[in-house]
Amino acid sequence: MRDVFQHEMREVQDRLVEIAELVAESIRNATRAFNESDVSLAETVIQNDQKIDALTVVLDELSIQILARQNPVARDLRIVVSALRISASLERMGDMAEHIAQLARYRFPDKVVPKSLRGTFAEMGRLDVLIAERLVELLRTQEPRVADEIRNQDDEIDELHISVFDKVLGETWKGQAVDTVDATLASRYHERFADHAVSIAKKVQYLVTGDWVPED
Repeated sequence: MRDVFQHEMREVQDRLVEIAELVAESIRNATRAFNESDVSLAETVIQNDQKIDALTVVLDELSIQILARQNPVARDLRIVVSALRISASLERMGDMAEHIAQLARYRFPDKVVPKSLRGTFAEMGRLDVLIAERLVELLRTQEPRVADEIRNQDDEIDELHISVFDKVLGETWKGQAVDTVDATLASRYHERFADHAVSIAKKVQYLVTGDWVPED
């Protein structure tokens, strides 16, 4: 029974990594579709979100079965419960990538944001992709250093997020109402994507070190 339990625990980790890899692919394609007005790539992201959703359901069912059959305790129990919470955050990250892709599809063939903000969103997208790649590494290795890197990169995105609001609320902003709405939504989606990654990083850090990092 112990061998079966250990196999199931390894499967939980493997499935988390698999979902995180799909999320990284989604945000990579979504930000490219957003910045390059690539409607075909945007459609791919939107369709693939269903796969992320389905895999999170499978992982949740596996975790619930482990709780019911194996009655884990101590650290094993924390791992299974954390897996349920992490899968929910990964699913939301997939949703954020899908929302970014939807904006690109809605505005095609035009680009989503005015030229004055494109550099900012290109940088936000680059950081989101980097965070997603770090998250895959973190779930695979559980290396606390990687969790710290994710939090630092999230700080950079937060600063860019604030700069977008400063821009669209400033006196020099010449965008139309639709430009203001699109820029605000897009910035929020990029920022929330990173926030969910930080939430996962904190859970992994807790599992590894036993120290809970408080919410900012």
